[in-house]
Amino acid sequence: MLTRRALLCRTAATLATAVLARPALAAYPDRPIRVIVPFAAGGNTDILARILVTRMAERIGRPMVIENRAGAGGSVGAETVARATPDGYTLLFGAGGPLTANPVLQANVPYDVERDFRPIGLVGILPMICQVGPRIPARSLTDFIAILRARPNQVTVATPGAGSAAHLALELLMAGANVRAVHVPYRGGSAMVADLLSGAVDAGMVELPSALPLHLEGKAPIIAIATTERSPVLPQVQTFIEAGLPGFTAGSYGGLLAPSATPPDIVAALHAALAATLAEQAVQARIVEVGAILGSEAQRSPDGFDAFLRAELVNARRAADLAGLKPG
Repeated sequence: MLTRRALLCRTAATLATAVLARPALAAYPDRPIRVIVPFAAGGNTDILARILVTRMAERIGRPMVIENRAGAGGSVGAETVARATPDGYTLLFGAGGPLTANPVLQANVPYDVERDFRPIGLVGILPMICQVGPRIPARSLTDFIAILRARPNQVTVATPGAGSAAHLALELLMAGANVRAVHVPYRGGSAMVADLLSGAVDAGMVELPSALPLHLEGKAPIIAIATTERSPVLPQVQTFIEAGLPGFTAGSYGGLLAPSATPPDIVAALHAALAATLAEQAVQARIVEVGAILGSEAQRSPDGFDAFLRAELVNARRAADLAGLKPG
């Protein structure tokens, strides 16, 4: 039978061994955290990321530095994180392009969404909209579809890129309404704004945050939103469903992910900070203000975000099949 002193010594030795076995984790984070945004600064994903990271860094107690790593529709930035050391110091602010559209529409994507990433939590959903430039008199999607039918393959519609979530939504619109337009892909949402305003392109398909300022200024009216119900920031704008396209929802999203081998305790610490940040009314108000939809409480969890991503991939594959799109 152990004496009290022997028992205390054994307990102390056990605790010391446990502490020595995990010195880095106990101190996490002890240096700045890099957050890769796979698109250029100023875009929708970047805006959403900065809303989150500014407050989340204060909760963690260390700087969270956003690094914009654009290229290949977001695949360059996503691959950077997929191949990073899984220590919690390199994270991805993922979006619908690299995590949903690219695996369906691009050949040889250099990562596997389900294998290479560990979801931390969904931040917000970025609904897709259709907006028109000065040469198009339509003020509803119903009117715009009528114009497309009267002028097949004559109306130009810009998107932020070939193979993007917006491109997929455009193809679905054309397939669902049985119309044809000329797709004009750009390198990012901000790049298409000047041509839309000048009339060089007739219309645009893009996420709501990019389009909202131009709409509010009366420069490029939003004529439809791809959500199940009308948006509280655009109550006068009809949905694609109201325009006669049953079940038509489309958009992108933003959420935080880590490399797949990141230790569970680090993921838990990051999720706790993310969830607490998203519970703040000021943060929620800012997300809604820019035109995004706050993810549900369940979707903000690692498991909930994982389920969301899997469902998005299934939906994207189904949509690509309906639109006749193949990886290229």
